[in-house]
Amino acid sequence: MQELENQKSFAGFNGNQLKLFAIIAMTIDHVACILWPQVPNYRYDWWIILLHIIGRLTAPVMWFMVAEGYHHTRNVKKYAARLFAFAMVSHFAYNFAFGIPFIPFKTGFFNQTSVMWSLGWGVVLMMVHDKNRCNIPVWLKTVITFAICAITFPSDWSCIAVLAIVYINRFYGNLKRQIIAMMCVVLMYSAVWFFCIDRVYAFVQLGVIIVWPFMARYNGQRGKWKGMKWFFYLYYPLHLVLVGLLRIAVHGNVGVIIGGQ
Repeated sequence: MQELENQKSFAGFNGNQLKLFAIIAMTIDHVACILWPQVPNYRYDWWIILLHIIGRLTAPVMWFMVAEGYHHTRNVKKYAARLFAFAMVSHFAYNFAFGIPFIPFKTGFFNQTSVMWSLGWGVVLMMVHDKNRCNIPVWLKTVITFAICAITFPSDWSCIAVLAIVYINRFYGNLKRQIIAMMCVVLMYSAVWFFCIDRVYAFVQLGVIIVWPFMARYNGQRGKWKGMKWFFYLYYPLHLVLVGLLRIAVHGNVGVIIGGQ
């Protein structure tokens, strides 16, 4: 009887499986960006929109997993340092993939580096707001929050990724409140797209809601294969390099997303 209860409690997706879903969704999204570029004019064919909606699964899985990692890592500082090192490598791979200059701000303030930059700062901001780790005045926490939002604004998913991570961590253990908080933050991102960039793609960004049934099935287990963490660290930049080669083969050395040259 106890064995059956344990099997039931562990039913669902483990962390490795969620990361695999994110990898598949990310690859679909990035290849779609190359085959049907977002600049200079967006394509609104339904199957292209569907591919990008599938791709919206990637970012929220990353946010949830970063919050999970924060709670389970033995050394938060090393965890943050690893993400920042990963972000440095990924900067060149991401910019090469989509035709964005390696030196930031040559083409504007959007999409100047990968979302990994925001993930690293997300860990830092979780520490800042963690009373057990950082006992500083509220006003200073507010100042640091605004500073980190400014630092991460130029990255993919902008400072929205950082804020989503912080709120997911704040409501850790309460999936409904995590999802609501995440969607409120993403709604701000969607509003920026709607009024400043592209109205149709603004609604695509709200597709992150598809993470809900996946997270509802998350069983809290990492998974048996301990190498998934390093596999993802390798896969992310390597697949971006391949995406960049595909971009050059199909379009030449031109940018294919907002922020590209």
